[in-house]
Amino acid sequence: MKNNIIEHLKKFTKHNNIFLAQRGNKAIFAALKLVKETSLKNTILIPEQGGWITHLQYAKELRFNIKTLETNYGVINPARLKENMKDASAIIYSNPAGYYAEQPVKEIYELCRKNKVLVILDVSGCIGSGFYKGNYADMIVCSFGRWKPINLGYGGFISASNNGIFKKNKKILENLEFDESYYAALRQKLGNLEKRYRFFEKTNKKIKDELKNFNILHKGKNGINVVVKFSDDNEKNKIISYCEKNKYEFVVCPKLIRVNENAISIEVKRLE
Repeated sequence: MKNNIIEHLKKFTKHNNIFLAQRGNKAIFAALKLVKETSLKNTILIPEQGGWITHLQYAKELRFNIKTLETNYGVINPARLKENMKDASAIIYSNPAGYYAEQPVKEIYELCRKNKVLVILDVSGCIGSGFYKGNYADMIVCSFGRWKPINLGYGGFISASNNGIFKKNKKILENLEFDESYYAALRQKLGNLEKRYRFFEKTNKKIKDELKNFNILHKGKNGINVVVKFSDDNEKNKIISYCEKNKYEFVVCPKLIRVNENAISIEVKRLE
């Protein structure tokens, strides 16, 4: 059953080298540790918003020189990225940003490849979706945690386009420890993933249509959540009332893992 799961994930990642992990955070730490052990440079690029908590936390723990990348509400501008690539060993970022705005993954990868910067892509919010196809990362990390598209509530994975980085650092991967008792449930979640994305897409569109008179950030981009900016308490309360009426969970921003603006993130990804 493990081989079946790995083959399923290979179709999504276009990577032949995949290790299941006990937690998504373990996969993230392993990816950063692999960069630390293999790169002669020590600077890592991290977007200033729209990522995940441990991207920054683990980079600090591993004593990287962290360069914060300014974005357009979480979405990376390749031109701005190019300006910040000097001495960078890697970039770690999420697609979609804040679970709500698709990243230009192809442009980012091609630019990084040209400048010998490793790309670690967190696909927890797009794994298996129609808006992430192709191999646009050197390493991919993913969580199967609660409120993720693959909402197993346990585990994740790390993958690589080149097996060399794994072969040279086997000890880092030995700690990943995925419990085989979850294989059957994970296989079921993978089988249901396409249906789950169709539901997310339908709900995302419905919310954007119903809130079309509000300032929806990156309205035209693919994503799961919907983030609505507010300018005053009146707008804020209207958006919250809408969420409460429709039983949508929400997060009040500014928030690093969503957007650093006065906004409400409608958490479509938490819906069943």
